[in-house]
Amino acid sequence: MNFQHETVLLHETVAALRPSPGDAPSVDGVPSAGGTWLDGTAGGGGHTALLLEAIERRGRIWALDRDPDAVAALLARFAHEPAVNVLQGNFFQATQLVHEALRGVILDLGVSSHQLDSTERGFSYHREAPLDCRMSQEGVTAAELVNTLPLEELRRVFWEYGQEKFSNPIARAIVRAREDTPIETTTQLAGLVASAVPAAARRDGHPARKVFMALRYACNGELDGLEEALTNLFYMLVPGGRMAVISFNSLEDSAMKRVTKKLCAGCQCPPDFPQCTCGITPRARVPQKPLTPNADELARNPRARSAKLRVLEKL
Repeated sequence: MNFQHETVLLHETVAALRPSPGDAPSVDGVPSAGGTWLDGTAGGGGHTALLLEAIERRGRIWALDRDPDAVAALLARFAHEPAVNVLQGNFFQATQLVHEALRGVILDLGVSSHQLDSTERGFSYHREAPLDCRMSQEGVTAAELVNTLPLEELRRVFWEYGQEKFSNPIARAIVRAREDTPIETTTQLAGLVASAVPAAARRDGHPARKVFMALRYACNGELDGLEEALTNLFYMLVPGGRMAVISFNSLEDSAMKRVTKKLCAGCQCPPDFPQCTCGITPRARVPQKPLTPNADELARNPRARSAKLRVLEKL
């Protein structure tokens, strides 16, 4: 199987973790020798491969992905790399899957190019395919959701997960249409959404984009518990370890910002207290400004246009 995926912010993400070979000196007092790393959304293995080079194969990398197609590609790519351990699973369950302290964590929260370009996976509204949208290829499909969810729940999904301002007319159109015939394909849903929004909205990108994003989140549970998952991964880091997270929209980015604010917070005592009594100290720091793709990367991969990299370091 040919698993094609253009890794976003490849060099910037790996560099943010400050990887180094085993005989390098310590960085800010953190020993460099070996170390364990997690690529929690390994996809085609781009970040994993570059990280493996940076540590000169002297540590251990856990390459984790929930998509069985990605896992098959990772197993083939790193078959002769004993430093890379490939696992199928969701990074939400990383504490159950990896029982080691980590030097660094990489998370790419976007959908992969392979998932978008594989018509049969049903992620794209541009091509005729079964309405699926499941990353793990298990569980409830998007077709099941649009054909069974009550009107109010459909409206909530489109608004909360897609920030779709026309969630009400779109949900009503879906409920009316499914009374006559089930909504089973991507283009069937895309056409239905387009017919439910004002003509002006159809000129601002594809009108079904936010609906498909919302259904993807609902099918895969990508936002439910995301802050808890990020926090758990942070606590798996050794002191000085870093977590690099690439988000692709404001919902994902806001979750990372809330986790960062909570972990970087210090004393909560009133300003007029002569000394701290709460005992709260920052557990993390932000070592660099958020990064976005440069012009060269955007020219090569337009899908990277909304990507943003944030980094958090454990104190």
